[in-house]
Amino acid sequence: MTTVNANIASPRMLLVAGGAVKQVAEVLAKFGLSRPLVVTDPMMVKLGLVRRCLDPLEAAGLKPGVFSDTVPEPVDTVIDAGVAVLKAGDYDCMIGFGGGSPIDTAKAMAILAQGGGKMRDYKAPFAADKGAVPVIAIPTTAGTGSECTRFTVITDTENDEKMLIAGFGALPLAAIVDYELTFSVPPRTTADTGVDSLTHALEAYVSKRANPFSDALALAAMELIGRNIRVAYAEPGNAAAREAMMIGATQAGLAFSNSSVALVHGMARPIGAHFHAPHGLSNAMLLPAVTRFSVPGAEARYAEASRRIGFAAVTDGDAVAAARLITGLEALNKDLSVPTPADFGISEAAWNGKMALMAEQALASGSPGNNPRVPTVEEIVGLYREVWIGAAANR
Repeated sequence: MTTVNANIASPRMLLVAGGAVKQVAEVLAKFGLSRPLVVTDPMMVKLGLVRRCLDPLEAAGLKPGVFSDTVPEPVDTVIDAGVAVLKAGDYDCMIGFGGGSPIDTAKAMAILAQGGGKMRDYKAPFAADKGAVPVIAIPTTAGTGSECTRFTVITDTENDEKMLIAGFGALPLAAIVDYELTFSVPPRTTADTGVDSLTHALEAYVSKRANPFSDALALAAMELIGRNIRVAYAEPGNAAAREAMMIGATQAGLAFSNSSVALVHGMARPIGAHFHAPHGLSNAMLLPAVTRFSVPGAEARYAEASRRIGFAAVTDGDAVAAARLITGLEALNKDLSVPTPADFGISEAAWNGKMALMAEQALASGSPGNNPRVPTVEEIVGLYREVWIGAAANR
């Protein structure tokens, strides 16, 4: 038997239930916290959804502050502004309320407030293990898994680089996983975050850093997401599908936080940095092509993933199942109306002009090194080119 070498990390508390957000004050009280800064986004405030978090806090006699200047793909300048708000108040914790961006923003604020300097100072492989205050995460989308990971991704605006920040300083103290918060999520976001969580599970399972703990969570997540992603997309009010997607996203987050992501994520971050494509959408654009490239490095694992997602039958051999994974991912993108880079509004000249730089940034992130088949810079450029050619062919 191979010796397992795994360092497992997770929030101290995961409260998973429909309507669980109503218990947010009780969760804070369990840890002796009472002065929260709620980190959210302008849309949550505009639509009044942040009241789902604020009302139970205020009903318990707390006086939460609110920082709502987060942006869809977190940037270092917003983190700086958030840290100023955090330091100006007498806060003993932060609540990240929203999609992955507010949660990632809160994590980064905690790390930067503790150590000072610039956000780029904490870029991986730096171990960002200290945070000024604990973070309680309340996701409102089923996708990023940020509520239970020790990672945050922040864009360095000066260098147009999406930076991976990793360490225990980014690990939430607790998470409230309430699928009822996802009912108002629009179909495009449901699709993008759903494919993001599927990618988390798949990459955690095929990663060179996979272990029995992450495997169990990744396989369970792939099964839940595979069965429910199309339903959640087509029927936004389907409670069973929404709950399954939320649980799957959290399982996938725990899986990759304790294994790793790989080539898809490494290549997706530069697309987000240079072309401002949402993170989940960038993953979806890349997933079929990168999987096709990667299968030879771990055919048996990709085959098992295909069976769990539901693309292949249990009786299919590895070669057949792995092939069906690729065609299944292509069909899923079509069913979810995932736009191509061209459909998203990226010009061919701009895409081609950035491919070499994106490839260098992807490789430098470290994620491709966890891939079953580790690419060269030239091979990553080739994959970016393949994604574009595929985009042109599908128009």
